[in-house]
Amino acid sequence: MKSIDRYMARLIAVPLFSTLVIFAMLLVLDRMLRLFDFVATEGGPVSVVWRMLANLLPEYVGLGIPVGLLLGTLLAFRKLATSSELDVMRAVGMSYPRMLRVPYMYAITLGLLNFAIVGFVQPDARYNYEKLRFELRTGALGASIKVGEFTHFGNNMTLRIEQSHDNGRKLSGIFLRRDDGKGGSIAVTAASGQFFAIDNPDEIIFRLNDGTLIRTEAGVASPRVLRFTAFSLPISLPKTENFRIRGGQNLERTLPELVRVGTDHGATKEERDTSRAAFNFRTAEVLSILVLPLLALALGIPPKRSTSALGVFLAIIMIVAYHKVNEYAQAVGGLGKIDPVLAIWIPFAVFTGLTLWMFYTIAFVPGGQPIGALERVFSKLGKAIGKLMPGRRDANRSKEAAA
Repeated sequence: MKSIDRYMARLIAVPLFSTLVIFAMLLVLDRMLRLFDFVATEGGPVSVVWRMLANLLPEYVGLGIPVGLLLGTLLAFRKLATSSELDVMRAVGMSYPRMLRVPYMYAITLGLLNFAIVGFVQPDARYNYEKLRFELRTGALGASIKVGEFTHFGNNMTLRIEQSHDNGRKLSGIFLRRDDGKGGSIAVTAASGQFFAIDNPDEIIFRLNDGTLIRTEAGVASPRVLRFTAFSLPISLPKTENFRIRGGQNLERTLPELVRVGTDHGATKEERDTSRAAFNFRTAEVLSILVLPLLALALGIPPKRSTSALGVFLAIIMIVAYHKVNEYAQAVGGLGKIDPVLAIWIPFAVFTGLTLWMFYTIAFVPGGQPIGALERVFSKLGKAIGKLMPGRRDANRSKEAAA
């Protein structure tokens, strides 16, 4: 690489990877709060939250790659333009297509990475995420015992713990009540206790120390009371069902699997349409990465004698709008209302055509600026708003009075 290419690579790298990390972390933080609430409601261990977030990370990285590439390239060209370095590069004969060599190195590399993520990594990760949700709901991951609250094990047992020590290995202030399903029950209070695993995977032992047990039976008027120093109570674990195999949803299918289902005449029409729509959606999202360097260059270079950030704002709106249109097209194509190929690739053609026109205007039309009209409108609008602000009005009046 020449020195100018290395310089461009450094300019793009910092905002690209910063945007990618920040974008992914924002999505992770947003989902983290909901996952903590979900896991706490289901009574699962807190550690499962991190496993669920790890399985969501490929999806978030796949969404962040186009945004990071667009903003990284756009901010690099914007810096070159506002510091007049771009004028020097143009003056020595460097064309805009030549300047795009490094951005396209990034685009091709990230496009291949995104293809691997959305095509093969994300489906497995999504399946593992759904499996964790299923295991939480069925109790396969175990229930966490909340200190000071009543914890229900199924429909026949309730447990309350006053204090927990040594990461839950030693419990104290225990109250337990269990129904036998025949009209009777046992109620136990104990000073301390501890859970022990046994050879039977469907059962654990709750060993209680220094307590009282009260047993009532149907048809017996007086309960029986037992005081003990040590008492072992077997507790049956909830029986778990086997989770379904991967591929129950399109999000869990790899690209080859989507092709297979989409061309399988033995599948239902709905399955074929949704699979074709998902395949075309993912393919279009990956290919759109190759268009982003052109869009970034066209919107990253402001008009002469202007430092407006309108191009940054417009670029974000365009990529978000295109992604949402694609999601809607996927949904409509999956419903069979329109052919999935047309639903996905018509917006892609429009987005690509608009980007190519904007790049051609700035690169090959003398004095061309694709958003020049918008820049002028927003400049006038900004000045009008500034005049209406109280502080600006007072300053103008002061100047007039001084004159």
